[in-house]
Parts: sequence; structure tokens; C-alpha cells
Amino acid sequence: MPVSDFSGFANPPRPVRAEDRNYFLTDPTLGREGMSLRTLVLTRWLGVAGQTAAVLFVNFILGFDIKLGPCLAVIAASAWFNIFLMIAMESRKRAGPAESTLHIGFDIVQFSALLGLTGGLQNPFLLMLIAPVTISAAVLSPRYTFALTALTFSCVALLAVFAAPLPWKLGETLQVPFLYQAGFVIAFLTGIIFTAVYAWRVAEEESRLRAALGAAEAAMAREQKISALGGLAAAAAHELGTPLATIQVTAKEMTKATDENTLLGEDARLILSQAQRCRDILRKLSERGSERDVMHERLPTAALIEEVAAPYRGRGALIRRDLAPRGAEAGPEPVLKRSPEILHGLGNLIENATDHALSEVEVSVRWSKELLDVTVRDDGPGFAPEVLTRLGEPYVSTRVGPDGEGQGLGLGFFIAKTMLERSGGKVTFRNRPPPHHGAVVRIVWPRRMVEAD
Repeated sequence: MPVSDFSGFANPPRPVRAEDRNYFLTDPTLGREGMSLRTLVLTRWLGVAGQTAAVLFVNFILGFDIKLGPCLAVIAASAWFNIFLMIAMESRKRAGPAESTLHIGFDIVQFSALLGLTGGLQNPFLLMLIAPVTISAAVLSPRYTFALTALTFSCVALLAVFAAPLPWKLGETLQVPFLYQAGFVIAFLTGIIFTAVYAWRVAEEESRLRAALGAAEAAMAREQKISALGGLAAAAAHELGTPLATIQVTAKEMTKATDENTLLGEDARLILSQAQRCRDILRKLSERGSERDVMHERLPTAALIEEVAAPYRGRGALIRRDLAPRGAEAGPEPVLKRSPEILHGLGNLIENATDHALSEVEVSVRWSKELLDVTVRDDGPGFAPEVLTRLGEPYVSTRVGPDGEGQGLGLGFFIAKTMLERSGGKVTFRNRPPPHHGAVVRIVWPRRMVEAD
């Protein structure tokens, strides 16, 4: 197996920087900044319409004895509160977490009061109290959700003591068995807890994934800017060539029209020499842009692996490479597109391997007629078994260090996996089987996705 010294290159890939690893990693409730007042107002209007329709239907269609006046007064309180908000505040203003909590708390108290007038815990619409807590868990931090959950439990306790009888047919009384009623209440409270926790977990995972994808986009944008510098230099050289030629012609005319011993003649010769110097610099930039098209945009697989690994040699672990075709039909070594996604992603994987290896990192490349397979192995402690199945998810970080403690891959590893998958590759992780030890990361691409035209 040949050993590569990975001599330096002019444009090595950049490793994931600290700002990429920690992008948005400041608050586990990222993005939970309250709700739009417009949303709160519209939702409350829907509640007012639904409550009014239900009360009128029960009173006039079903003919049940209901305290119509107090019920409509409770509903009117919610409507007047909405009217006040529409007049006093901008409809598109965003309510903060505390303000959103007060709005949701008002809705819980208002609906509990309506339930208290229409049967309390026996009213099947009691289940509607689950909705405000679920919304809170999705858009607010846990402490506000806990406060609203406690408020809901308190309202349920009050309804158990002070609620009016359930409206029923005139002259009849509905008798609900106590055991059934107790089971219904327990199921209701359990439903609140379950849905709140479920909504909170889903919202948290979504916000963390959104933050991690933002970090990946930031890293990708930086890599694309770096890759575009050569083209920008060539374009600048082309655009500046014409005005510099004009300056040079004018300076030549000035030297002919003036005495070389005068101050004006010396200035004219200075302008001419500096214009020629600028043209020489721009010509070199243009040539460098042409070289970049040949040397960087299309390069053999071995050259790409060497360019990626070059910044990480000398870190204590020997980096070895092994390239070979799979079968006679595989053909010669593939010539690849110089993709920023591949450079950045492979660079991050090799960096992690060298950080955790005891003595050696192996980069193995195999290709067939249809596929390109790159495997990065190290002889370190490997991935922690408890997180192996979750590696590549945002903020899942643990690799076992030499001292047995977890060491971070986290967001940088997620960015690398995202970029490699964006380039068309499939990334898998595993540990080396006994008696060997260490981590193995394998990336497989269809050749048509990465091979240069």
C-alpha cells in the first residue's frame, strides 16, 4: 500500500471553522420567539364563532336548558378583547414569549369559564383545552409551556368543584358514573402532557435541524466564494485590459510631445511604465485563471484526495492512501469535477480521523464502471456505540476519546454529511470489526454525478 507524503497545494480545502460548528448553537429553544398577533387574533375569532354556534345550537336546536346570557357574556369578553387588540396594536406585530403566554392563558381561562357554565368536566368539549397547551409547546419555551399546563390543571380542578350541571333535556338529569368521569379526567390530563411533550420535541428537532442546515448553507456559500476567486481574477483582468491600453497609448503620445528632461516628461514616462506593469500583472492573472480551469476544475481522483488531505498531515497520524479499480472493466482512474462540496466534506472527515487516530489514517478509493467509493478509516477508539446509529444528525457529537470520554463531531460532521449527500453521495458510518478498532466512514457516488465531462 503506497504511502503519500501529500505535499502542499496552493488552494487546500478549509476545515469547518468554529463559527460553523457553533452556528445558532446558543439556545435549545431557537426560533421560539412567540407568535404573531395577527395569528392570535384570527384564532380567537375562530374560537368566538365556534363557541357562539355551539351555544346557540344547544339552546335553540336541541332545546337544552342552558344559561344563555352568562355564556354569551363570556364569549363577548373574548370578542371585545380581540377588538381592543385590533384597534390598539398593529395586526402584524409579533408578540414576545411572555405576551404570547398571556394571550394563550386568557383563552384557557375564557374557555374554562364557558365550560363551567355548561357542565364542567362532563362537557365533551373539555378536550379543546388540549389545543392551547399543544400550541404553546410548539412555539414557546418549556418554562412558558409549563406555566400554561399548570394553569390548565388548575382550571380543571376548579371545574371539578364549581361547575354547573351539564345541560340536558328538561325534567331529566344526566347521571355520569363517578368512575367513568374520573377516568375521563385522567385521560384528559394525560393527553395534555403527552401532546405537549410530543409537540415540544418535534418543534425542538425542527428548530435545531433548521439551524444546522443554516450552518451548512453558510459553509457552502463560503466554499463557493473561495472557488470563484480565480474566475473573478480572470474576469477583472479582461475588463481592465482595455482602459489600461488606452492609458498606455496616451502616455506614449505624451512622451513624444514633451521634452524627456522636463518634469512633465518624467511624469509621462512614469505613467507609461506603471501602465505596462499593470498590464503584466493582469496578464499573469489571466494566465492563472486559464491554469485554474485545467488544473483545478478537472483533476484525477488521486490529486483530489491529496489536495483534501494535505492540510492535515503532520498532526501525529500518518495518512495513507490506496487507490485501485474494481475489475478490468472499471477503466482508468476517474477524472473528477473540483466540487467545493466534496472538498469540504472529505476534508472534514479526514480532519476528524486524524484528530482521533492513534497512529494511522487510511483513505481507500475504489471505482467501478458505475460507482466511485471512498472510505476513510482510522485506528482510534471509534464511534460511541450509543450514538453510532444517530451520527450525521445535527448536534450528535460523540466519538470516544483515548481517555474514554466523549469527543465532539457534532455540527461539523452534520455539515460534511450534508455537503457530500448534496454532491450525490451516500454516506455511512460504522466501527471496524474486532480485533481491529477505529471508525470507518464510507461515501459512494454514482460516477456520473462527480466525474468531469
